[in-house]
Amino acid sequence: MTLQSDTAALSNERRTSGFRARLFSPTALQKLLAFTSLILLLVFFSFASPAFMQMDNILGILQATAVNGVLAIASTFVIITGGIDLSVGTLMTFTAVICGVFLTYWHLPMWIGVVAAIATGALCGTISGTLTAKMKIPPFIATLGMMLLLKGLSLVVSVDKPIYFTDTENFYMISQDSLIAYFLPSVPVPNAVLILFVLAIASSITLNRTALGRYTFALGSNEEAVRLSGVNVDRWKIAIYGLGGAICGVAGLLIASRLNSAQPALGQGYELEAIAAVVIGGTSLSGGSGTILGTIIGAFIMSVLTNGLRIMSVAQEWQIVVTGLIIILAVYADILRRKKR
Repeated sequence: MTLQSDTAALSNERRTSGFRARLFSPTALQKLLAFTSLILLLVFFSFASPAFMQMDNILGILQATAVNGVLAIASTFVIITGGIDLSVGTLMTFTAVICGVFLTYWHLPMWIGVVAAIATGALCGTISGTLTAKMKIPPFIATLGMMLLLKGLSLVVSVDKPIYFTDTENFYMISQDSLIAYFLPSVPVPNAVLILFVLAIASSITLNRTALGRYTFALGSNEEAVRLSGVNVDRWKIAIYGLGGAICGVAGLLIASRLNSAQPALGQGYELEAIAAVVIGGTSLSGGSGTILGTIIGAFIMSVLTNGLRIMSVAQEWQIVVTGLIIILAVYADILRRKKR
């Protein structure tokens, strides 16, 4: 009986110590800090401007977060591998333009345009992954080239003018309608936000419960060790970039539905907000750690901050300055986390 009691006590102590280690890990503390920052921002802007907490403004924040959050989820997968993707913003635009070509120019059914946008994103992501994995081009350079390439292709395909979805019935419903409002009329949450959370849940399960997720973390922790263990590193890396591209296709659909048009000049600059959201949420730029929940919190912080500054009539150039400072602070916080490890 004594031996069994000692064994049970030791097992309980190990579980308790493991729980404490997870609770007070740098990543968990970073998520807690990010969530606390989000609450403080909401409180500050609520007192600073009565218009901030109005329903129309809240819905605007949710809509903006939906697009940025989806792009940030795509960036999370790539950054956890130790890479970077600078093309997520222009890829979003390019998939929106492709959807416009299928629906407006060719008058095909809406579901074909949706599939085309996501498939185009997956193809472009796969190309970026191939450049990085097979041709050994650094991710920064490969995705920078892809960013410029897609920016030019968007202008070429659209003949340098917006593509409007006025002839496509119900296309606006993808982002602007509210499925939840049909069941809860007092909660008119846009479909874009619902899509964001569904995608976040699916992405979190993928990261934590599938082989793709395990190899995503493994590549960021020690790619050479994974290679020496006999794993086809190139194949998994290409798959991760392809998945990120497909998620960017979803962002393209959301922003096209929100604007009811594909704007070919839009997109550049979104990648910075996406990367900032990922790092604020606790994902390390050196790879190997990160969570989707932290990324979503980071995306809300960026949207609330941008909206709050706009509500307070802060000049746009100063909004850009603040965004730049946040990115610098987020990267510095990541450096401090790595030193503690």
